[in-house]
This record gives sequence, structure tokens and C-alpha cells, in this order.
Amino acid sequence: MKELFLSIKENMEMVKEELNSEEKFFEKAVITEKFVKKYKSMMIGSVVAIVVLVGSNIAYGINKQKTIDSANKALVALHKDAKDSSALSELKSLSPSLHDVWVYSQAIADKDLVTLKGLSNSKTILVSDLVKYELAQDSKDISALNEYALKQDAIYKDLALIQSAVILMNDSKIDAAHQKLALITPQSSLGKVAQALSHYGVK
Repeated sequence: MKELFLSIKENMEMVKEELNSEEKFFEKAVITEKFVKKYKSMMIGSVVAIVVLVGSNIAYGINKQKTIDSANKALVALHKDAKDSSALSELKSLSPSLHDVWVYSQAIADKDLVTLKGLSNSKTILVSDLVKYELAQDSKDISALNEYALKQDAIYKDLALIQSAVILMNDSKIDAAHQKLALITPQSSLGKVAQALSHYGVK
């Protein structure tokens, strides 16, 4: 009898545990359902946003590649015929930077100072820098060369300083020429040229 009572008690405990488990399961299910209902639109919105973002990135990549290919075609056309105005116009709309580089290269080849002046405010930093140097050295204007050389990231800074020194040397302003050459460090690619000028050219 005692064994039967223990067996029934054990069975009751098992049933009770099962009911508790089921109750917890249903409780979690209800909480989950409430959560999903509450944030359903937000979750759908997030999924849609992710899909749109991925789709946009893919479309952007495809479009960017098409733009690059079209710009390259326009550049090839200009190499064949430098006076192809439609190719030049297309290149400008597709890649303003590449357009400015092309126009700069043609202006240098043709020694076209008017076109160079037009590029002095180019948004392509490299072109803008090179144009300012070209205009300064072509004018042989010390103040323009100095202004260029004072720019922090000037590409031809040391070359502008050497040209200033040579102009000063030709004007017999030896001390001023030495001061310009002293601004060029020995590590510069023009360091030896500056030393040579300092020792032999402007004594």
C-alpha cells in the first residue's frame, strides 16, 4: 500500500512538472506572440530596409562600373581625336576629375596658358596644384613661386624654391638666393641640386 501511495505521488509530481513545463511554454509563446505583434511592423521595416540597402549597393556598383566604362570610352575617343568635343563633354559629365586631367595634359602640350588659367580652381587637387606651379614658373614671378612654395602640400615645392633662387641669382641677390636654397632639405630629391647651386652658382 505504501508503495502504491509512493508511485501515485511520483506520478502526480511528474504530471505536475509536465503541466508546469507546458504552462511555461504557453507563457513564452504568448509573450513571443505579443512581442511579434507589437514589433511586427518594425521587424518587417528592418527587413525591407536591409533588402533595399543591399539592392541599392548592388545597383550602385553596377552603375559605377558603367560610368567608369563610359568614361574610359570617351577618353579613348579623345586619344584618337583630341578635338572631339562630344567625347570631351561626355567625359566632363561622367568624370570631372578625369576631364580636368585630360584638359591639363593638352594645355601643357599646347602651351595654352589661357586654358591653364581656367583650370587653376579645379576641384581636382592634383590638377589645381600643378596648374598653379606651371603658371608661377612660366611667369618667372618670384612672388607667385614663393606663394606656391609656401603651400603645405605643394608637389613641386622644392623646384619652385630652386627657380626662385635662380631668378634671385640672376638679379645678383645672392643672400636671398641662399635663403631660398636653405629651405630645401638634404633628403629632398633636389637636395644635391640646391647644394650645388649654393656652393658654385651663388657665391
